[in-house]
Amino acid sequence: MPSLLDKLSSERQRRFVGRTQEIELFQHAITSPELPFYILHIFGPGGVGKTTLMRQFINISEKYNIPYLYVESRNIEPAPESFVSTLCSLMSVDENVNPLDILGTKKERNIIFIDTYETIIPLDNWLREKFFPHISEQTLVVIAGRYGPGVEWRSDAGWQALLRNLPLRNLAPEDSLVYLTRRDIPAIQHQSVLNFTHGHPLALCLVADVFAQGQEINFQVETPPDIIKTLLERFIQELPTPSHRMALSACAIARITTEALLSQLLEEANVHEIFEWLRGLSFIDSGSSGLFPHDVAREVLIADLRWRNPDFYNELHHRARSYYTVRLGQTQGAEKHRVLFDYMFLHRDNAAIRLNFTWQEHSSLQTDTLKEADKSVITAMVAQYEGEESAKIAAHWMQRQPWNVLVFRDAQSILVGFSLMVALHQASSEDIEVDAGALNCWNYLHKQAPLRPQEGASIFRFWMARDTYQAVSPTQSLIFINFVQYFQKTPGLAYTFLPCAAADAWAPMLNYFDMARIPESDFTVGSRKYGVFGHDWRVIPPEAWRLLLAQREVAAEESSTRIQTVNLSLLVLSQEEFMEAVQEALRNYTRLDALQKNPLLRSRLVVDQLSSTQEPANILQSLLKQASESLQTAPKDEKLYRAVYRTYINPAPTQEQAAELLDLPFSTYRRHLKSGMARIAEILWQREIG
Repeated sequence: MPSLLDKLSSERQRRFVGRTQEIELFQHAITSPELPFYILHIFGPGGVGKTTLMRQFINISEKYNIPYLYVESRNIEPAPESFVSTLCSLMSVDENVNPLDILGTKKERNIIFIDTYETIIPLDNWLREKFFPHISEQTLVVIAGRYGPGVEWRSDAGWQALLRNLPLRNLAPEDSLVYLTRRDIPAIQHQSVLNFTHGHPLALCLVADVFAQGQEINFQVETPPDIIKTLLERFIQELPTPSHRMALSACAIARITTEALLSQLLEEANVHEIFEWLRGLSFIDSGSSGLFPHDVAREVLIADLRWRNPDFYNELHHRARSYYTVRLGQTQGAEKHRVLFDYMFLHRDNAAIRLNFTWQEHSSLQTDTLKEADKSVITAMVAQYEGEESAKIAAHWMQRQPWNVLVFRDAQSILVGFSLMVALHQASSEDIEVDAGALNCWNYLHKQAPLRPQEGASIFRFWMARDTYQAVSPTQSLIFINFVQYFQKTPGLAYTFLPCAAADAWAPMLNYFDMARIPESDFTVGSRKYGVFGHDWRVIPPEAWRLLLAQREVAAEESSTRIQTVNLSLLVLSQEEFMEAVQEALRNYTRLDALQKNPLLRSRLVVDQLSSTQEPANILQSLLKQASESLQTAPKDEKLYRAVYRTYINPAPTQEQAAELLDLPFSTYRRHLKSGMARIAEILWQREIG
């Protein structure tokens, strides 16, 4: 009895048309006694049918009983270890085995298909120089991606002879007509469809989807040239139900859509039928983790949603954030990494983030603590990228604060990157003097934002990937994810510094995350200069920071977003300054005009309670009253409360009369008043820093 897989293959085969020359080229190559070329590079724009052609090549390979491996690049990381791990899995060999030991000795014809190659462009040099040259001459590699071979391929005399380029274009008119007939498009519409789509495969599929909804369409030659956009807009207008429309929007927002996520986004318990409907759309693909739209379709769907219903766009982001936040608390290890990247994907619409982050799953990378054997590896890595002087500084901090080193390992447990954080408040002055980077940041804190008791500051002093240093890579992306985790889970954190070798390149992304450039903290080690970014968590604490990122996540322009509930002129007072301000506020408790000048109005204590209905001075007055009344809960402090109450909250005309009302000698009264003011200041200080 045929399986669903057989049925799926049969239907794909029935709908496949054209590409005769491409198929003949491939068929000739794999049946020749000696391969006429060893790399077949298929390239063309999104939706032109690269994956469909590659599936046809796979069918031909099976017909000739030629073994093959199919690598879907969008499901792996652009890192050598991830590519190797994927091959090991496909070959059913242990991950400790080097697949080249097998692929390099193949004596029979075999094929490696690598699809969606544009997602692993960072691997291109490694594949060209380190991997492909060591496979057997009986192996044909078929690459499919949006872009043709880079200049390094074209300028290499050796690869010029071994590489065949296969640019893919739209279908010929006669092939397009065959496809339209097989999809039961009315013959009367054929010519207008051809004039409209020009044979673009994805456009033809979308036309068929639109007709499948029973719509009557008349395509006009003057229709705008953005075919995919026009067709999707037509498709969106006639969806079966509002839930189907919402599902399509939700699928565009999320990196990967599962039934569980779809249920949360639609706020419906049973979404199985809608999920299966999504799965059947021509522009929706399926992966091992769930559904995702074709890249071109995703961009159009998101642009349409933001234009048509920005409020619902924001709401979908909110629901997705809520889902991922819960999942983060429920997951560990590789699954947690996947959820973190799903979470980050919500920021992908912002140009500052899109190009500075990798969006594939990073399941092969694992975080770990520092081992003794790692120290020499890390020192060598720092020396390679930053010089010997920096390597000595890294070795110093690994010796002094080893618990603050986080390492990243691949599937073979090989160290592929690390981050080294220095807790400045835990370091001695002698330690800090060793490191120009730590010293400059510490001096900045001392002058501009002094730490208060129980507060800490950190500098992520070293961070890099083994192969790519601080450039965009899976390791770099995971390092940044762990930075974010550290910001949010560390109590008492007042300030964070992040130095970068290429500060200008990272500025847009770090500014997006509210890390401000601090030129005063820039430093030089050896001949290398580093730019420093920083964030004061007392001014914008983690909760307000998450609110800011949520606003920027859905904003059309980053510059248009700011935290509405946070006063950007917020004042960070030292403990001594705070105590003096509290005493001054108590003296002026009944005079709102005088309270308007008190620096406490710009403290976190007051700013956190600001609202549209209350003035800051009224909030301060209320806080003073609450703190003083809390003294009544302890018998030994009740006498202090009475002295404060009769002097400031409900004052007697003079302090002498206050002492008489309390039936106390004036000296005792003054002692109680002084102690009461100090206790109130301490209570409010703990609230300010806690």
